[in-house]
Amino acid sequence: MELFDEFPSMGRTGLRDLKKGIDFAFRDFSRENGEAIENFFDPLMHFMVWFEKLLLATPWPIMILVFAALAWLGARSIWVVVGTVASFLTIGWFGMWEDTMATVAIISVATALCIGLGIPLGILMSRSNRMQAVVTPVLDIMQTIPSFVYLIPVVMLLGIGKVPGLIAVCIYAVPPIVRLTNLGIRLVDKEVLEAAEAFGSSYRQKLFEVQIPLALPNIFAGVNQTIMMALAMVVIASMIGVKGLGVPVLRAVSNQYLALGLMNGLAIVALAVIFDRVSQEYGKRLQKHRQGGHGA
Repeated sequence: MELFDEFPSMGRTGLRDLKKGIDFAFRDFSRENGEAIENFFDPLMHFMVWFEKLLLATPWPIMILVFAALAWLGARSIWVVVGTVASFLTIGWFGMWEDTMATVAIISVATALCIGLGIPLGILMSRSNRMQAVVTPVLDIMQTIPSFVYLIPVVMLLGIGKVPGLIAVCIYAVPPIVRLTNLGIRLVDKEVLEAAEAFGSSYRQKLFEVQIPLALPNIFAGVNQTIMMALAMVVIASMIGVKGLGVPVLRAVSNQYLALGLMNGLAIVALAVIFDRVSQEYGKRLQKHRQGGHGA
C-alpha cells in the first residue's frame, strides 16, 4: 500500500479522467449509432425468431425424427441415433422440450455463423504470417477475457435480447475454428503441395482440392470445440435475455434448486454429446472418403 500511496494524486486524477472519457465516449457512440447497429442486425434477429418458432411449432415426434435422420446422416451409427432419440425423449418427458428447442436454435445459428466467419479467416491466416501475427492476439483476448466484460459493450449497444446473446456466444466460440483451420492448412505436407503445383494446379485448386480436404480432421476438431464452447455460454447468455436451458439453470443457482439445475445441466450435456458425436463421426467419414478418392 505504501508504494501506491507514493503515486501522485494528479496521476490518479488523470486516470479517473481517462476512465470517464472512455465511458462518456462509448455512451455517446452507442446513443448516436445504436439504432443503426440494431437495424443492421434486424435480419439476423428475425431469422432467429423464425427459426425458434419453427422448432417449437413442429410436433415433437417429427422433430425427433428429424434429429434422428440428421444423426444418421452425420454419424451413420445406429448407437448415435438411438442415443439421440433417447436423449430427446427424456428431455421431453421431464418438461424441458421448449427450453431445449430454444437452445438448439441459438446454438445452431451461432455455430453456422462461427463456421462461416472462422474458416475463411483461418484460411487467410494460413496464407500470411503477418495476418496470423495480427489475428492471434485478438483470438487470445477473445478466449481469455471474462465473458461479463464484453457483455457490457454488447448490451450497451444492442440492449437485452437474442442478438446480443448470439454475439456474446460467437465471440467466445469462434476462436477454436479459426485457430484449427489455420493450423490444419499449415500442417499439410509441402511435398503434396509441390506435387500439385507440378501438375499445374492453381491456388484455388490447391486450396479446395488438396489443403482443405487434408486439413479436415483439424477443421472438424475446431467445429467440435466451437459447439462445446457455444453450449458453455448458454447460461451466460441467459443473463441477457436469451431463452433456453440456461434460464432454469440460472434460476436454480439463484434459488438453490438442486434438481432443476441438475436436470437442465444434464440436458445441456446431452446436447453437447450429440453435437460432438455427430460432427466428429461426419468428419472422420468425410476424411476417409477424400483419402479414398485421392487414392483411386
